[in-house]
Amino acid sequence: MSGYNEEAYQQAREAVIEHPCPFERALLKGCVHCHLARKRLLAERELMTCMEANASTRCRHFLEAVHHNARFALHMDANQPWPFGKEIRAQCGGVLGLIDALETAETDVAALLTIALADSKALEALPWSAIMRSVVHYEPRPRNRKDR
Repeated sequence: MSGYNEEAYQQAREAVIEHPCPFERALLKGCVHCHLARKRLLAERELMTCMEANASTRCRHFLEAVHHNARFALHMDANQPWPFGKEIRAQCGGVLGLIDALETAETDVAALLTIALADSKALEALPWSAIMRSVVHYEPRPRNRKDR
């Protein structure tokens, strides 16, 4: 039996992160980037933190809206936690879909959300059908197909 304590790790994580980054998985995967994100190491794990409280809150609200809109499209039960693959689809696909929908060259998550919310003034006004297409079609990693 391992001596690893996940609960102790989560407590330590909460103690060192002042503003959590909602797009941590997408940033660590490398499908998106953000000028406000900072990588930290804790117990041999990588984690991301946000440098601004307002940006962290804005990103969290956007990701919650992506989750809400993607539940049906990704066949998710509202009472179940998001598995890793579908979370990556939500995070990477959501941001990439917003980039496509806004037809912008901006790829920085914090800057992109600032632009998107300045134009539409509210999350509800974002082009969710276009964003959801990107979420559904995003492949977390290429499938390993061997020609026979």
